[in-house]
Amino acid sequence: MKKSLFLLMMLLANAFMLQAEETWTATWATAPEYTGQGDMPARSLSNRSLREIVRVSIGGNKLRLKLSNEFSKTPVEIKSIFIADAKEGSEIEAKTAKYLTFNKKKNITIEGGKMVVSDPIAYKLQPLQRLAITINYGEATPENATSHRGSRTTSYIIDGEAKAKTVFADPERVDHWYNISAIDVVGGEGCIAVLGNSITDGRGSTTNKQNRWCDVMATALHDKGVNLGIANLGIGGNCVNFGGLSQPGAKRFDRDILGQTNVKYVILFEGVNDIGGATTDAEARAYKLVELYKEMIDKCHKQGIKVIGGTIMPFQGFSYFSIFREAARQYINDWIRTSGAYDAVIDFDAAMRDEANPAALKKDLQEDWLHPNASGYQEMGQFAAQKMLEYIQKSAE
Repeated sequence: MKKSLFLLMMLLANAFMLQAEETWTATWATAPEYTGQGDMPARSLSNRSLREIVRVSIGGNKLRLKLSNEFSKTPVEIKSIFIADAKEGSEIEAKTAKYLTFNKKKNITIEGGKMVVSDPIAYKLQPLQRLAITINYGEATPENATSHRGSRTTSYIIDGEAKAKTVFADPERVDHWYNISAIDVVGGEGCIAVLGNSITDGRGSTTNKQNRWCDVMATALHDKGVNLGIANLGIGGNCVNFGGLSQPGAKRFDRDILGQTNVKYVILFEGVNDIGGATTDAEARAYKLVELYKEMIDKCHKQGIKVIGGTIMPFQGFSYFSIFREAARQYINDWIRTSGAYDAVIDFDAAMRDEANPAALKKDLQEDWLHPNASGYQEMGQFAAQKMLEYIQKSAE
């Protein structure tokens, strides 16, 4: 009897260990968008090979890739996909290349309006490393592929089917991602999912340098020993509710934020475009934004997710500016700071404003008086990491 009880306890212990080992976490993600002709390659992706470069946040020994065809009405046919450590430009470390499978097959057809997840694959993914994803397309590719326009990294396209040792000689270059939407790894302490617009997407950062503020935050947290994945779901020109580019933040929230794997924290840092587009309704828009923030916060809290509010940064000097829009910004920021609705606040406004002129960004940290430059993103990322660390440490006390 004692022996049987001992064996049962061992089996239960092994089961719990296995379950812990198989906890998946998002290490990279991007928000899928409808792709107009202006953001498509010069020629169709049919029977061509596309190499895309991403920079992950946390590492792991097992990963899976998510692909999206959600904004296309027609199927996309993929012959094969392989991943490899990225080198410079389109070059990869060929010996690290591994093919992904889908239900144990290399090929997959993603129906219009759908997304798929690859089978798990053993791969030594290092924290903060650059990973190359090479997609070999078949004949069927949509006229408007699902993409992310603001990749801030260059993708490379050649004719035919690429292998691990194929040289991408004289490729077509595009600064967009197509079809890829997220990478999960086994492990990690959870994920920080960030809802944002072009400032989070990295407008004003340096192409191929991976220096958006979320990238800087990921590096800073890693350097402090924090094993949290970062999922950057910013979209350039995006609004929470009032027009803008791509689906509004409130509409895409469930898919892009709550749909990420093992989300423990959400940073809400969006609203400047809603305010900037106001005419005579700046005050009404501000009230509506607060209502929508409350709804998103409530959704997170119901799932046990902590929510951090990012204050809206100054924009005097940009075309958006007026005294009415500035008043709306101040109202929203005051609510973010003092309402108690958020679990914590990252006061980007306080960190980035010119103390001599608080309605404007610091001159040396801005690109066009709305978007930061590379130095500004460095400042934002370090500041965000500091505030996240303070909140995590306080929560653990």
